[in-house]
Amino acid sequence: MESLWSDVDDYFTQHLAPADDALSGALAASVAANMPPISVTPTQGKLLHLLARMIGARRILEIGTLGGYSTIWLARALPPDGRLVSLEINAEYAAIARRNLARAGLGDRVQVMVAPASDSLRTLAADRVAPFDLVFIDADKASGDRYFLASLALSHEGTVIVVDNVVRKGAVVDSETTDADLLGIRRLTELLAREPRVSATVVQTVGAKGYDGFILARVTTDAGSP
Repeated sequence: MESLWSDVDDYFTQHLAPADDALSGALAASVAANMPPISVTPTQGKLLHLLARMIGARRILEIGTLGGYSTIWLARALPPDGRLVSLEINAEYAAIARRNLARAGLGDRVQVMVAPASDSLRTLAADRVAPFDLVFIDADKASGDRYFLASLALSHEGTVIVVDNVVRKGAVVDSETTDADLLGIRRLTELLAREPRVSATVVQTVGAKGYDGFILARVTTDAGSP
């Protein structure tokens, strides 16, 4: 089945999310730098782009830059005066992402912050930045609940928050797991179940990267933005 999922992904990618020089170059640079092959797929990148366009996002927060592939998809959805802040712990990855973004003509609207994401999120809160319209969380899953709460504090009513890779080939349902990433996803899910300021669901996916899924949440009340 995984071969079929990949073929279907390829079919829709060719028709609905074809690559261009900037996107292909970002992936090629990531491979050359021996980054883990965990960038979103083209159809997932297009989904993020469409979500940002649908809500008219002017400010986007991304947690986990890697080589900037998803960053390009998101930044392309912004108006000329829009702003995207992307958080990356690895300075080498951040440098490659900046080059990829510059090649895509997006360097003027994207800021890549290099530090552990929790530190960068505290910095953004301390700086009392304007709230974000869309947040994409695609970093270590063990800290997913903390990233979500920090993102919530940087949001406003109507902000959309997407958390990637939460199904993990179905392993998320293992209540006996000791895996740190799975435990983080389960904590986040339980947090969402009792958090009155958001409405959330999960979308399970199959495709070129196998069986996974993402959480889609909308902030329903003033979340205490700076």
